[in-house]
Amino acid sequence: FIIGRSAGAQTIPELVFQNPVLQTGTAGADGATYLFQNVGPNLDAVVTIISRSAAGVILGNIDTVGAGMGFDKSFQPVIGMAGTAPANTNWWMKFNIAFFEAGTNKKAKMSEFNITGLDIDGDGDDLYEWAEMDKVSKVDSAQVNSLTFSVVANYGPEKDYKIAGIVTNSPGIDTTALNVMATYTYKNKDNFDFTIGAQTTSGTTTAGMRLNSLWFKQFSWSNLPIKLVSFSAVLNKNKADLTWKTVYESNFSHFVVEKSLDGQNFNDAGIVFGKGNETDVTNYSFSDNVNTDQDAVIYYRIRSVDIDGRTELSQTKLIRVSTKSQNTISLVTYPNPAANEIRVTIPANWQKKKMVYEMISMNGQAVMRSESASSSQTEVLNIASLAPGIYFVRVNCEGQTAQQKIIKQ
Repeated sequence: FIIGRSAGAQTIPELVFQNPVLQTGTAGADGATYLFQNVGPNLDAVVTIISRSAAGVILGNIDTVGAGMGFDKSFQPVIGMAGTAPANTNWWMKFNIAFFEAGTNKKAKMSEFNITGLDIDGDGDDLYEWAEMDKVSKVDSAQVNSLTFSVVANYGPEKDYKIAGIVTNSPGIDTTALNVMATYTYKNKDNFDFTIGAQTTSGTTTAGMRLNSLWFKQFSWSNLPIKLVSFSAVLNKNKADLTWKTVYESNFSHFVVEKSLDGQNFNDAGIVFGKGNETDVTNYSFSDNVNTDQDAVIYYRIRSVDIDGRTELSQTKLIRVSTKSQNTISLVTYPNPAANEIRVTIPANWQKKKMVYEMISMNGQAVMRSESASSSQTEVLNIASLAPGIYFVRVNCEGQTAQQKIIKQ
């Protein structure tokens, strides 16, 4: 953090939010303010509850610390719906955080500061978390992640970004679960607004009270000046259609599309040039001719290249070519048995649609669940955490369901 002050700029590696005191208003109500003293050298922070989506959305705790609950240095409010939250419901609470010189009412403007959202995940069943950060200069994340990024409002150099998490529950709140973390960069601010929320899918949940964690520190992501936030590959007759999105580009050159027939040895299939210095979500696509006269598995990945020659690889996506009809409602899963990962190939007419993937135990319980807003032909599911045994992979697409039995070694 660099704090702009009359005496000069002061650099602070991170801010620590602990021991809040209710300053004004009724605890948990709209308009309530909470004082966090000494979040940094000669710096206080005041958190204000601005509004909420409905009266049933409550503040369980303005900042949870200790007892292994989350990451103690972070600002960690618990908000949500108590009891049983209904299906297909979206709720939120909006906050403002303002910075002051310690012990005064004099605003302290930051020339730049960063916030890393930790553990943006779900309840493992029917809920996922989301956050909207207002007037952000930049969003950063791991190149391979499980989040969905969207621009809600555009103010030129600043954007309102919404980051939606996943239904899968990522254990614990720490800095190792890179796939459910994102860093937001603010410039020239003495205060900012943000909204924390959650969304249920087709089922109810008793996990509607959610612990959120905002760590006021820059996380050490890759130095490559671009972030690939989604990548999919679908079979379209005799072509493999690849699409991907970036959320931030600076000093970026081009993408190299790489292709393999064995998953080990990759060759260049084509080049796609970057669209310049972009801060919006930017869409890219590439089509590759494939031989559909024989059964095969084709592997694709994206290599991002900046103007200095630095590179970074995306995750690998698979296209499965079969001489049999792909329009029947059936799945192909492989390998089977499997130890760590399984690859699930869906029917051709399910591609690019919203998909729900579940692992079902022999007693009928869903032990793992994930969603894809626009599914590739073949998705990879990580099953390393499951106990050995027999499971069913179940996939749902717009009311249609298919499943396949697998053995977890």
